[in-house]
Amino acid sequence: MPLRRKNSNVVVAMGGGPTPVINNSLRGIIEGCRENEGQFGTVWGAHHGVVGLLREQLLDLSTQNPEEISLLRTTPAAGAIGTARYKLQSAEDLARAVEVFRAHGVGYFFGIGGNDTQGVCLKLKQTAAATGYDLKVVGVPKTIDNDLGDPELEKVDHTPGFGSVARYWAWTLQCLEEENRGSAPADPVLVVQAMGRRVGFVPAAARLSDPHRETPLLILLAESAITLEEITDRVADTVRRNGRAVVVISEGLSLADLGERRDAFGHASFSSSRTTAADLLVNHLNDVGLPVGGLARGQVPGTEQRNAMLHASPVDLDEAYHVGRTAVSVAADDLDGVMVSIGRAEGPVYRPRYATIRLEEVADVDRPFPCRWIAPCKMDVSDGFIEYARPLLGEDAISVPVVAGRLRFARLQPVFAEQRLSPYVPTAYRDAD
Repeated sequence: MPLRRKNSNVVVAMGGGPTPVINNSLRGIIEGCRENEGQFGTVWGAHHGVVGLLREQLLDLSTQNPEEISLLRTTPAAGAIGTARYKLQSAEDLARAVEVFRAHGVGYFFGIGGNDTQGVCLKLKQTAAATGYDLKVVGVPKTIDNDLGDPELEKVDHTPGFGSVARYWAWTLQCLEEENRGSAPADPVLVVQAMGRRVGFVPAAARLSDPHRETPLLILLAESAITLEEITDRVADTVRRNGRAVVVISEGLSLADLGERRDAFGHASFSSSRTTAADLLVNHLNDVGLPVGGLARGQVPGTEQRNAMLHASPVDLDEAYHVGRTAVSVAADDLDGVMVSIGRAEGPVYRPRYATIRLEEVADVDRPFPCRWIAPCKMDVSDGFIEYARPLLGEDAISVPVVAGRLRFARLQPVFAEQRLSPYVPTAYRDAD
């Protein structure tokens, strides 16, 4: 058994938007550290991510009831320890973070999140090194957008969270298609908006509902650079041929000014904007008229896309756990400054392969949806995307505990580390506080 380092305690922080399976990565870290208690000390969760870290709000995860930790497997979103959208960039904030680590004997930091969170991991690693503080930093991937990694998808094939949102859209579109087929005389066109900002993996997943293209489904990716006129003509043609059409539109498709608002990372928060791409398209189609009777209708699923636990993919759930366990193994082997990655093993049957990638390669970088997967018509995706994404859906429905008719989620006790430093307000919050 390796000797425990002087600073052996652990901090885990979540960042950005959640996923249905993010807590299974947290569970993987907690259980991995528990099984290596000779090397790892107390595991703390930064309450609401780096904001809680700066405020020295460290939730004790080591003393929690093991039953509650096991329930993290099927507890969606980030309610268990909280997440944050906070740009950790000021020298004062970074110095404070290292001060908190030092005060609590923290030698390991695991950041669960996407591009921005991996950027936080990198900044913390660099700041600790510059001050001579020995901190092992390992990133744990998470994002429904699947935009974290290399553009070639060779070092990072996909990220935990994407498989579940892909299943959400595959199943949801099947149900919406049934409604549209039945109500077409009155509502021939249904426009549905998918998350994904400027990267099209999420709306592309709608094609998994109809891999053989048996229904009148159009998919409008932000990357397709299609105009409102092109969309109008294609919808009209589809309705003339089929009597109806189902249109999946990316929330980030640029049709007109949406009155976009920005989150703390500087990203467009479309669900907080004044209007939506789906609203614009529905109103336009009804203004110009359809080639048959009836109206276009719109539907805009919101954050349920990333917390719909009953839609979670068993493949995604398993991989989320293993990236957490792998992160602990990587740190135990004295490797840091990396993020765990999921690759695809060779062979006809899908198998994940866990490895690492340097934080510098993924921090603060969005990878695009591959152009080769956009269909020539610009309103669909290719069979190559279907072959890529289909194995991530899994086969079986997961089982979520139900007690008294309600879903049973993990509920952690609010046991926090003793605060040893002076109170601190994160720099970006000082005017607000």
